[in-house]
Amino acid sequence: QVQLVESGGGLVQPGGSLRLSCLASGFTFENYWMRWYRQVPGKEREMVAGISRTSRSTPYLADVKGRFTISRDNANSTLFLQLNSLKSEDTVVHYCGRVEPNAGRVDYWGQGSQVTVST
Repeated sequence: QVQLVESGGGLVQPGGSLRLSCLASGFTFENYWMRWYRQVPGKEREMVAGISRTSRSTPYLADVKGRFTISRDNANSTLFLQLNSLKSEDTVVHYCGRVEPNAGRVDYWGQGSQVTVST
């Protein structure tokens, strides 16, 4: 069955960096767009970044552009999100998601990775 398993979250100081990973299994990873989302308690999940099947297209949310980088390794079925220059307001749970073809919505989610930015 489809599984998305995230890793790499944790506690980091302001200005620091983290890299999130999302290991996919149960489907042909290279055939799907993938996305990272974030969610603050009490608010809706919002898209942080997306990546096309060949990595040619990588749209970003405006307030992370230039600080976060989405990438993928199709050979190892893994999605990444590099988070740099982290701020306290980046303290959220991040989720990876597989995009349903022709529908544009996420049909499978990872379990979530907590990122905490604090001194």
